[in-house]
Amino acid sequence: MNKSVLVLLSIIVFLLCAGGSFYYFSKQSGLNSEQQAANQNPESLGKVNNDYKALTFDPNAPKTEACPLTGVKYGNDQKTWWQTHEPLVVMIENSQPARPQSGINAADVTYEAVAEGGITRTMNVFYCQDAGIVGPVRSARTYFLDWASEYGGYPLYAHVGGANTPGPANALGQIDDYGWGNYNDLNQFAIGFPVYYRDETRLGHEAATEHTMYSVTTKLWAVGKSRGITNSAKGMSWNANFVPYKFADAPTAGSGSQVISIPWSGPDYAVTWTYNPKDNLYYRNNGGEKHIDRNTHKQLSATNVIVLFQTEQNADDGYEDGAHQLFGTTGSGKALVFMNGKQTKATWKKEDRQSRTILNDASGNEITFTAGKMWFEVLGTGGEVDVK
Repeated sequence: MNKSVLVLLSIIVFLLCAGGSFYYFSKQSGLNSEQQAANQNPESLGKVNNDYKALTFDPNAPKTEACPLTGVKYGNDQKTWWQTHEPLVVMIENSQPARPQSGINAADVTYEAVAEGGITRTMNVFYCQDAGIVGPVRSARTYFLDWASEYGGYPLYAHVGGANTPGPANALGQIDDYGWGNYNDLNQFAIGFPVYYRDETRLGHEAATEHTMYSVTTKLWAVGKSRGITNSAKGMSWNANFVPYKFADAPTAGSGSQVISIPWSGPDYAVTWTYNPKDNLYYRNNGGEKHIDRNTHKQLSATNVIVLFQTEQNADDGYEDGAHQLFGTTGSGKALVFMNGKQTKATWKKEDRQSRTILNDASGNEITFTAGKMWFEVLGTGGEVDVK
């Protein structure tokens, strides 16, 4: 074979390789962020660079610094860390195929309400603790925005898209109206891999694509920092107008039992909280089984379980099957507060979107909670709660 033929063949091979590469990468760039993330293997990345694990702090440090969201006391090193960022709010679904979820136990505060179809969704507020992996992350709903707004004017809000049908349930439109868009809003559609990634294997069972989106709390806080959001946003500290709840230390462990049952839409979603006087915690069962955090393999628990009864109605915005819901998050209504194995009949009040939801007892005094995780269960005004 002469030299000219070799040169010609080399050129042909080069062009074929270049064309193939161009075709592949052009296809990749044309994929949306969810599809690109599906082509990655984040679990192996996490094992290599160790950035998917929750941050830990000196366990022997004197516990003198109270978390403003829960009253729990931590070491000064942990306080120094949490003062570098704003509260991070993450939407995590509770569809049966999505369990066990990751990171919920590390949230300081969790809100749970029906999204649609009788299936609940949780909004988890992270500030004083790091969770590591969180998910499966799902979409925004308007009433969760109202609760998120209690944690500063521009809390970091992590979600995958959201309700966007014109009308009162248009969460994505409201995010822009509030000035959150492309700022404190951490929509996966706009960020993508590696902050968000898909993992079809993490749940340990087959799951539809919508149940496979995850993120990492430190990565989400890093996005906020890249946008100039640390412990302040637009020149104001996030907690400048924040109203913390009142907290007291946990009482000496006593005796007694208490089981709180919320049937939700049926046996697959029914929730029970069972009080354990030994550690003064309520432990959660969901769908007849222990509700486990995938990160720690521990059962979900809370120190304070608060049930808010709020008006619930269909948004009537033309969305398929009329699935979008609305809750009366502002105004006032009845509530139940469970802590220390006891039930307190209460009322809640929230003046506007950015106001704190305040809880008062039957005498009109603001309730003092026990220092620890807060879990809000939001039901319609006719919602059923059975206490034994």
